Amino acid sequence: MTASERRWPGHGWLGLGLVIVFWILNWSLSGLRTHWFFFPQWLGYCLTVDALVFLSKGDSLLTRNPKAYVGLFLISAPLWWLFELLNLRLQNWLYLGRQLSLEPDNLFFDSLSFSTVIPAVFGTTELVGTFSWLKRIKSGPKIKPTPVTLWVLFASGWLMLLLLLIWPDIFFGFVWLSLYFIFEPVNHWRGNRTLIQHTGEGDWRPILALWLGCTICGFFWEMWNFYSYPKWTYDVPGLNFWHVFEMPLIGYLGYLPFSLELFALYHLIVGFTGRRTMQDYFRSQSQY
Repeated sequence: MTASERRWPGHGWLGLGLVIVFWILNWSLSGLRTHWFFFPQWLGYCLTVDALVFLSKGDSLLTRNPKAYVGLFLISAPLWWLFELLNLRLQNWLYLGRQLSLEPDNLFFDSLSFSTVIPAVFGTTELVGTFSWLKRIKSGPKIKPTPVTLWVLFASGWLMLLLLLIWPDIFFGFVWLSLYFIFEPVNHWRGNRTLIQHTGEGDWRPILALWLGCTICGFFWEMWNFYSYPKWTYDVPGLNFWHVFEMPLIGYLGYLPFSLELFALYHLIVGFTGRRTMQDYFRSQSQY
């Protein structure tokens, strides 16, 4: 299919409709029931971005493998619960109007909302991967997966995790990097897909695409959250200033390493399923 033959796909129209309808509802209504609207609004975002990717290059996460696309949602929910577990110690983000709990109703709707994180980030990353300026980037510094490098990353990750649990007011930022440092070497040792295999060749485009893709998602997360209720707010020691929506400006830097953690955790889980053919399902740069 040539570029001129591509048409805006049906799931793109559905996505745009969901975004518009539930954006209006989220901002115009207030009360506990509006937490139901988070999932359809972000499902709309995911479908819209996927349609943009398809329009740009002729395939996308959804069109390449619909079952694997559903799998992104299934994997995403427990992964974000891991961050909620760490936040019990950190208390860096708080929910107003409705607290997270393990009650069946809350657990279901919270998990449904969390299920959109990975599809949104990976879909937006694939969209960034179609940008011509990204394709033109030349080789950068080479960080190769040598035994020393991998063990340094692994040990550093566990040290970061330990420090943030012992002194959360000081080392809270490590929550967005420690898991990547831990699981990137594990993925390499297990033969799973890694980012260091690309940096070993001096190719930083997959990482740049992830960084920008996740930051774009972060902007929409924070923007749509701002006038919603229930909503989340932040309590970041020493950094609660220069807010863009509820997020302190410097907090947006956290989306960069967070994207790497999502990549590592996703491929770790895919690796454990034994479906090696899924290792290249997500394409963080359109070359692959």
